[in-house]
Amino acid sequence: MTTTTDGRRLTPDDLRQLFLFEHLDHTQLEWIATRGWAVNHPAGNTVYIEGEPATCFVVLLTGTVSLSRNIRGDDVELSRTDQQGVYGGATQAYLGDQVPQLYNNTMHAITDAEVYEIPAAEFGPTIRQWFPMAMHLLEGLFFGMRNSTNAVAERERLLALGSLSAGLTHELNNPAAAAVRATAVLRDKIAGMRHKLALIADGRLNGEQLHGLVELQETAVKKAANAPKRTALQTSDAEDAIGDWLDEHNVSGAWDIAATLVAGGVDVPWLEDINACIGDLDLEPAVRWLTYTIETELLMGEIEDAVARISGLVGAAKQYSQLDRGPFQVVNVHELLDATLIMLNAKIPQGIRVVTNYDRGLPAIPAYAAELNQVWTNLIDNAVSAMPDGGTLTITTSLDPTGDCLAIEIADTGAGIPPDVRPRIFEPFFTTKPVGEGTGLGLDISYRIVVKKHHGDIRVTSEPGDTRFTVVLPLQERH
Repeated sequence: MTTTTDGRRLTPDDLRQLFLFEHLDHTQLEWIATRGWAVNHPAGNTVYIEGEPATCFVVLLTGTVSLSRNIRGDDVELSRTDQQGVYGGATQAYLGDQVPQLYNNTMHAITDAEVYEIPAAEFGPTIRQWFPMAMHLLEGLFFGMRNSTNAVAERERLLALGSLSAGLTHELNNPAAAAVRATAVLRDKIAGMRHKLALIADGRLNGEQLHGLVELQETAVKKAANAPKRTALQTSDAEDAIGDWLDEHNVSGAWDIAATLVAGGVDVPWLEDINACIGDLDLEPAVRWLTYTIETELLMGEIEDAVARISGLVGAAKQYSQLDRGPFQVVNVHELLDATLIMLNAKIPQGIRVVTNYDRGLPAIPAYAAELNQVWTNLIDNAVSAMPDGGTLTITTSLDPTGDCLAIEIADTGAGIPPDVRPRIFEPFFTTKPVGEGTGLGLDISYRIVVKKHHGDIRVTSEPGDTRFTVVLPLQERH
């Protein structure tokens, strides 16, 4: 982008109407008036592009513009405004050669817009000359804030990564261990099955008996796959009945076998079928062989469940991080909330009960999914921290009373937010946590994501035992 001479000039009086210039004297306003031009940009036009040399300081006169950054190939909108007098472009021109003079974002005209463009090469040195003390203060603020922000942001990223990794590792450990354990036991049971099969098939059984035994094995597989859910009392009664039957037929280790048979959905009539097919002489090896069949089915079911849980956790991690998806998309907020809860499960103490009251009839909405997950993470983490002695975390979704927004409420039963603190909770770096335990950026980031990027709202009500943060998100993209 270069300053054009095709636009119209503004007078000092025109410039004085803009809050940015209202306190300049007439000489200064005349200097700006003779250096810049008002330029029209039709809707959809790009005013300047990130990464290109920052040649112009740009002030919005009319219309709506947006600022965006290119992050890993995706354009991510940072802000959108129609406020007259807001500025962008070469905002660091006053720093001269101390920083690379490049546009650090892209400005798009959302509607037809008119902007005032001033050459950065002249504007930067002149501003330093007009306000030398202010420039020294701004330099210190700029470099100091950049260094501290980089340090805090790096720490926040490491903490977030550590939290995500710890939560995911914790959740993956149980199903992975279950799968390993079941696989080891399965190997032993299959070996036992081979041994018992050799005893059965040593010539004592004829072809008809073997065929019947295989049919009984298929029945056992089906029973194991559809074993009914029993109460503890029902299980005990069923084990007693099967154990008594096995004892009566001189099957050793009856009570150990009974537990497996009951878990596989077996009953006494099925055992009678085995006896009728095989006879008393070969009953025990046949029962044990079929018991091994049931055990292998149950173990394979455990492995299947464990692997499904692992797959679900990996899916939740992908949903949470949005690694394989575009930044702006149509999303189901319930999927985002569930993924966040799974990722934070390890951080939620046993004494905190999680309740979800979802209105599943709510429509999907256009949003920056990964950033909304960051909002849920911050709000849930704060709610958990507010209940050190336990309590209830409640997440509710509903249609906002306006009818054109979703409302996501995250409530806790903690001590509440003191009235004198409440007005400051969205300020950057403000925290009520002890030194070293909080950066004070969580709610500030959440506010900017919800209000600035999604054009929604975030509200809070609090009293002892009932604190509620409500995130309001529009059903349609707002311009």
